[in-house]
Parts: sequence; C-alpha cells; structure tokens
Amino acid sequence: MTILEQLKRDEGLQLTPYKDSVGKLTIGYGRNLDDVGISTEEASSLLLNDIERTTNDLSKHLPWIASMDSARQGVLLNMAFNIGIYGLLGFKKFLVLCEAMSYTDASEEMLNSKWAEQVGARGHRLSLQMRSGEWQ
Repeated sequence: MTILEQLKRDEGLQLTPYKDSVGKLTIGYGRNLDDVGISTEEASSLLLNDIERTTNDLSKHLPWIASMDSARQGVLLNMAFNIGIYGLLGFKKFLVLCEAMSYTDASEEMLNSKWAEQVGARGHRLSLQMRSGEWQ
C-alpha cells in the first residue's frame, strides 16, 4: 500500500463541499478549505474545467453559437459561467436577438435585466463586447 492509497481509503472522496467532524469546510480527499484553501494552480485547473463544461453546455443548448465570432461567443460563455446555462437560457429575447445576429439590440437587452444591475461593470463590458464584437 502507498500513502496515496491509504489516504484515499481513509479520507474518502467527496466531490461536493461538506463540514468535517470539527466543522471545517472540506472537499475531495479531505482538503480543508477553511484552513488550506486551494493553490493558484488548482484554481486555474478548476477554471479550465469549468470553461470546458460551460462551452459544452452552450454547444448543446445553443448550437447556433458556432456561427458567432469568438468575442460574442465569449459574452454568452461569460454569462453562462456566471449564472449557469439555465440562467442564461432564461434570457429568451436576448438569445433570439443573438441568434438573429442583431447584436446592437442584444447588447441593449442585456442591460435591461436584473443580472446587469447585479454584475455592474461586468454587464456593461459584456454589452459593449456584444455590440462591437471586440474583446473588452
């Protein structure tokens, strides 16, 4: 047996956060998030995995996104990353405008939402990116 095998057995794998026996927020094979957190490299790895998952969700639910330029695809990816794919799918008028390539109207529609109020400058940057087709 190795230390890796032993710790996997003894800690057990939990893919969602939980409170351990002393109340510490924990995930994975006993990672104490309260005291240890994660490293920059781990955060980057999680981000890349999340981008891939979100990209796949967009392709599945909005296949027409492939016809958009990368900056405008990025707007939808950013929004889906922020509010989840089903949150984004709730922006029905906005998505109809995107699919029709009515990007000026879509950019205005983005700003007429509770989401835009909640995210502040992010919403304005993404609206400009949708309008211009240039990364902001």
